[in-house]
Parts: sequence; structure tokens; C-alpha cells
Amino acid sequence: MPKLENLPLAKHDFEVLADFRYQIRKFLRFSEKVIHEQGITSLQYLLLLQIKGYPGRDWATVGELAERLQSHHHGVVALISRCESLGLVVRQRSDEDRRRIEIHLLKKGEKMLDKLARLHQAELLSRPGSFVVPDIKMFQLE
Repeated sequence: MPKLENLPLAKHDFEVLADFRYQIRKFLRFSEKVIHEQGITSLQYLLLLQIKGYPGRDWATVGELAERLQSHHHGVVALISRCESLGLVVRQRSDEDRRRIEIHLLKKGEKMLDKLARLHQAELLSRPGSFVVPDIKMFQLE
């Protein structure tokens, strides 16, 4: 049985992948611009977004944020510290488990995130179909 990675890709496959990466890059350029205009970095925006967007609650731990940002624990700690100094987030010891530190958004962080998220949402809505996972021809493995 041939392995999927050994099967040849058609020209269309490369075109679909190239266009998808192009659309991602265009969106990221837009994102970098509007984030920079607010006076924060892309990573700071992503931290705020991951805190607010954490499934089931409005806070996250450092470890959870490191996973969501695909970053190292110590790098996320430094990122949180920079966001704390800007008045965007706060660290709080958990009431349930005193060993756990929760990262929460402050009002300023909520307001900035809301504005940026609305801009990002509008940009995505202006690009219908750009970020749909394309139909990639599935090879029949026998």
C-alpha cells in the first residue's frame, strides 16, 4: 500500500495550497497593521484573544496560554508581564487551587481586544471563502 506522502501532487494541489497561504499572509498583514495602530504587538493581541477565547471561561493559566500560542512557558511569562505593565491583564491566584495562577483581562484589555476583534471579524467577512479548508483531492490508498 503506497504512503500518502509518496503520491504525486497535481498542479491544482499546488495552486490551492499557494492561494491558501497567500490569503493567510494577506490577512496577517492586515492584522499586523491594525494591531500596531493600537500600540501593541501581534503577540500581545494573540495573548488577549486567547485569554478571552479560552473554551469555557474568560481566563487561562500560563501553561494553557503557552499551548494556545505554541510558545515556551518562559516566553509567555515575559509576554504576560509586558501586558501587565500596559494595564491589559492581571495575574490572580485561583480561589479553587491556591497553587494555580489565572491570567485575566482588565477593562483596558477587554476594550482593546473588542475593538481589534471587530476589525478582524469585519476583514474576515470581507473575504468570503478565503479561509475555507479547500477540497484537497483525497488519494485512494489500496
